[in-house]
Amino acid sequence: MYNRIFKIEQSLKAFETNAIRTQVERSEFLEHTTPLYLTSSYVFEDAEDMRASFAEEKDRNIYSRYSNPNTSEFIAKICLMEGAETGFAFASGMAAVFSTFAALLNTGDHVISSASVFGSTQSLYKNVFPKWQISTSYFKVNEIERIESLIQPNTKIIYAESPTNPAVDILDLELLGKIAKKHHLILIIDNCFATPYLQQPIKFGAHLVIHSATKLIDGQGRVLGGITVGSAILIEKIYLFARITGPALSPFNAWILSKSLETLAVRVEKHCKNALKVAKFLERHPQVTLVKYPFLKSHPQYHLAKKQMKRGGNVVAFEIKGGIEAGRLFLNAIKLLTLSANLGDARTIVTHPASTTHAKLLEEERLEAGITPGMVRISVGLENVKDIINDLNQALERCC
Repeated sequence: MYNRIFKIEQSLKAFETNAIRTQVERSEFLEHTTPLYLTSSYVFEDAEDMRASFAEEKDRNIYSRYSNPNTSEFIAKICLMEGAETGFAFASGMAAVFSTFAALLNTGDHVISSASVFGSTQSLYKNVFPKWQISTSYFKVNEIERIESLIQPNTKIIYAESPTNPAVDILDLELLGKIAKKHHLILIIDNCFATPYLQQPIKFGAHLVIHSATKLIDGQGRVLGGITVGSAILIEKIYLFARITGPALSPFNAWILSKSLETLAVRVEKHCKNALKVAKFLERHPQVTLVKYPFLKSHPQYHLAKKQMKRGGNVVAFEIKGGIEAGRLFLNAIKLLTLSANLGDARTIVTHPASTTHAKLLEEERLEAGITPGMVRISVGLENVKDIINDLNQALERCC
């Protein structure tokens, strides 16, 4: 698992066992847990060893911008969880998103994307890609059938999130996979909200899966990280781009994230249980006009979520009466929970997208992405769910 491309042998062991027992080879010290490999580079035995290593005739570490035992272990775990052939780890989720696009797209190419994607991904489409004459067309989450009408001769990629950020909509991954296969397009799915514990998009036809490991994979708001896994042929291109441009994940952050994966299953189970209880509470609250959570029967794509996902995830979106101003008042009334741009933390986090993370979008662009003026997004944490609900309740009583 040292070099730029390594073939992951799919294990028959259970998800949790792979997460805990996948480990780089022990050193002569026979450590129980993987040590930190805080080194920028690696030494060679002689001139021939160095020549063969740079000629890629040997499977070994050369420089930590290319590979490192800690990043290799982290990649191997995610690949086993997602059913991927190989992958590359990045310094952040957006480094993974940008590097994946940049490695696969050429000047004049065309991307088809869900309108409901992370705000920074939207900024790539609108502010960065046009410099290279790369164009983007959008489809709504409930109009996947429209994708085929958007395909152009220069279309190369279909990109989507499911569940979406921040509206928590569900896209039909199997249908996306069939469309991509029919038209020989690359399907890339951002699986950040679900994590590989709840959903594996490759099973439905995705060629590549991206994660912001900063979120639930870390789970405690400590480090940044990102990863792209999937087809070895495509990852080879991504690796070559990343090796030159340098967005690699640090060994320390990789070590943290690999250890975090050992508890991913138990953490996400608790997140999901708390989130469902919060969603049911909000659905009954008189100041709330709409609640969206994948495993609520009232969710528009409830049956699709049940088909694709093991649980509903930890994110709940809901609409407060009173629009943007009510959303601001709600944030100011929060006492226990956290106001932050992050999600997937052990601590419950509350945001109001229309006035914060997506404020730079035009109102019609926000509505296209499913972001209404009074929408609040909750990343439900691991606190006692009664305390979470009590704080939400008092804030709703005060703001509306």
